[in-house]
Amino acid sequence: MVFPMKNESTTRMDLANRVFFRLYQCANMLHKTGSRAIEADGLTTQQWAVLGALSRPQAAEGMSVGDLARYLMVSRQNLSGVISRMERDGHVGLAPDPRDRRSRLITMTETGRRVWQVDAQPKIFAYYEDTLTGFSVNDIAHTLHYLLKLLENMQRIDNAQGGGRETDGEGG
Repeated sequence: MVFPMKNESTTRMDLANRVFFRLYQCANMLHKTGSRAIEADGLTTQQWAVLGALSRPQAAEGMSVGDLARYLMVSRQNLSGVISRMERDGHVGLAPDPRDRRSRLITMTETGRRVWQVDAQPKIFAYYEDTLTGFSVNDIAHTLHYLLKLLENMQRIDNAQGGGRETDGEGG
């Protein structure tokens, strides 16, 4: 793509504007189309992310609310509503952390594990295949590389702005 008669700084900002706008659109479309892919299982993309996080071997004993919020990069307040609905639906359980009674651990229930492994994951993998149509393995690896670089820079900015210091009285 050639931008005649523009200096490098203007071109860089024009391209940056396009990149960030496309990221915004992708995030919105992920939420919309991803939720449709799993709505028959009573899940949303936020719940998909929670179950995915809790399905990792590192989370076998559960995760504190704070650790899960940090891992998903959401506020505890936003996560609280999602967790409440998931607990109501029997997908997750909350219990006091034996190491710190002030903190609660979120764990995936057997129902949640079945919904995740049997119902949702095949639909999620089909969604990934559909979404990544036309991408080679190399394309996917490069995309992941650049998204991780963006995420690292955004985390640096968040830390410099005082982000990540959010507390709600819950240990974790």
